Amino acid sequence: MKITANHLTHYYGDECVLNDVTLSLESGKFVAIIGESGSGKTTLLSILSTLLNPTSGEVFFDDKTVAQWGNIDEFRRKKIGFVFQFHYLISYLTLRENIALGAMEPSAIEPLMEALGIEKLSRRYSDEVSGGQRQRAAIARALVNAPGVVFADEPTGNLDTKNAIMVYELFKRFATEGTGFVVASHDKKIAEYADIIIEMEDGKIVKISRK
Repeated sequence: MKITANHLTHYYGDECVLNDVTLSLESGKFVAIIGESGSGKTTLLSILSTLLNPTSGEVFFDDKTVAQWGNIDEFRRKKIGFVFQFHYLISYLTLRENIALGAMEPSAIEPLMEALGIEKLSRRYSDEVSGGQRQRAAIARALVNAPGVVFADEPTGNLDTKNAIMVYELFKRFATEGTGFVVASHDKKIAEYADIIIEMEDGKIVKISRK
């Protein structure tokens, strides 16, 4: 899914946190948005992922605005996946039940869990598995409807280096299979795995690197 942002600007009160950002991201790429705290990376990710409306500017998905796609909830369910720093798994549901919550095609769950190496944990609860395994379940939940793009905000923030690398490698792998990933992170190591690195500072894009 191609994503185009035109002249995005956003204010929180009187503070401009995103300043006239324009960019175009092609389909099926692993994109990293990096920068220090306050650089605007999370705000940009939130707007690109439809979770936040910009003060001005527009976002297009395959040359159509979200309004042109129709019902926003249906659009998100079918076209977009989300992964967050805190996995937000429901503690009283098993890992499989968490993944199944929004699944349109339940038959996709088992192959996806197997692909992510958590098929033997399907009946476990989130407090019975490691942090890395919980995040794999969250990634499975994001991928279960085969979205065109997955947005992730600091998905490795609570993980050690080994598990963080595991997450980046998973993103890279699924990107090569056609799913796009747009990830906001303060972890500069992500640049080793991403196809496109967007560097932000003071609400502006200061550099875009493509491999």
